[in-house]
Amino acid sequence: MARKKRELPLIEDVEIKGVAAEGKAVARVNDLVVFVPFASPGDVADIQLTRKKNSYAEGSIKNIKSYSPFRVEPKCRHFGVCGGCKWQHLDYAKQIEYKQQQVVDNLVRIGKVELPEVSTIMGSEKQYYYRNKLEFTFSNRSWLTKEELDSQQEFTSRDALGFHIPGMFDKVLDIKECHLQNDISNAIRLSIRKFAIDNAYSFYDLRAQVGDMRGIIIRTASTGEIMLIVIFATDDRDKISSMMQHISAEFPQITSLLYVINQKCNDTINDLPIHVWSGKDHIIEQMEDLKFKVGPKSFYQTNSEQAYRLYSVVRDFAGLTGNEFVYDLYTGTGTIANFVAKRASKVIGIEYVPEAIEDAKVNSEINSISNTYFIAGDMKDILTNDFVEKNGRPDVIITDPPRAGMHEDVINVILAAAPEKIVYVSCNPATQARDAAMLNEAYKIVKVQPVDMFPHTHHVENVMLFEKR
Repeated sequence: MARKKRELPLIEDVEIKGVAAEGKAVARVNDLVVFVPFASPGDVADIQLTRKKNSYAEGSIKNIKSYSPFRVEPKCRHFGVCGGCKWQHLDYAKQIEYKQQQVVDNLVRIGKVELPEVSTIMGSEKQYYYRNKLEFTFSNRSWLTKEELDSQQEFTSRDALGFHIPGMFDKVLDIKECHLQNDISNAIRLSIRKFAIDNAYSFYDLRAQVGDMRGIIIRTASTGEIMLIVIFATDDRDKISSMMQHISAEFPQITSLLYVINQKCNDTINDLPIHVWSGKDHIIEQMEDLKFKVGPKSFYQTNSEQAYRLYSVVRDFAGLTGNEFVYDLYTGTGTIANFVAKRASKVIGIEYVPEAIEDAKVNSEINSISNTYFIAGDMKDILTNDFVEKNGRPDVIITDPPRAGMHEDVINVILAAAPEKIVYVSCNPATQARDAAMLNEAYKIVKVQPVDMFPHTHHVENVMLFEKR
């Protein structure tokens, strides 16, 4: 016989004190730390506990007794259900204050390193419509909100095109309107959804892994160019042709109309051929006088305007005079490498994704940059002491690793190479702080500049300048 689940208490008149990991708010009730999503520091609320451990608990707001002065009205109708933009209810000035504190706290608590004064975070001029890339998933099992369930309405169709519900791989929230990308994104998504339903295309069953339509990816460039990738789950040429013809006729402004057939068990398309239906196989981004080719598999910072500010910080921190030899680790499509190349004698870029490296080479070519050299491969396998001996010791290393940070072997090679400066760009202050501790014995932190790339989320980018002791 199954054990009866213990009912957890409702705790009344709880004052929310601050923010914690994953964008959740935090309160303290006696000796118990309580994490609460979608609350704002300064709220006083009744909290229904949903999970309880010895040292902490999780809960949800049952009733707000008094509102925080930092609370604002969320713009999006999907707020609180969709997994993104969890801080929409929090005044933007307060958001970036907490992000700056997150950077400092991680460096102090995890890195335990001596810090200079941390520069004021660079906020984003756009808090909405700032993303240049969004991915949407088809599902035949749309997530039903509490209001929909309470309505007692019978839902004969559960077809959805939208975002995954956090922690539920087979549930997708049908998105009516998203404020992250410009309006063309909403128009394209809704048109595709309607055409699919009107013409009896089956939406993907994420459990059974069957269906016609699997997903779409929309990329919008600062140059005005638009890329759409339609992901089909079946190789039905008639359905593919009808859908692509519809999109092409409805949205002639799409400059790169592509499709892919994904019949695998996972969603990644990096190992699949991309087919060009019309237009080019890429779009062009631009920074200053530089142009960057962005293909369907390429990584490019998803906030174009803030990416320019971020890379400008990197270039300023590097302090290049034209004579320096630079390594650009985790170079992606070579945006940073090409951005700094004109102020360096030579730049070597290393990246795991071969397609990104090919784009990086093209980006150098189309910008008439001849002092870059790009290599594809796993960083810890490529960047070795033998590599440094063969290619030369760098004066400056720029590193922009994924969220997991740098492998210990990579850090050891960097220490052995002993560049005069290290410019470390990170999207995860916790792993950056961990790596900073390893660099600390040989390098001191000279500058720290947080940059907000993702308004209404808890994510923050941070740039640090290390100089040899």
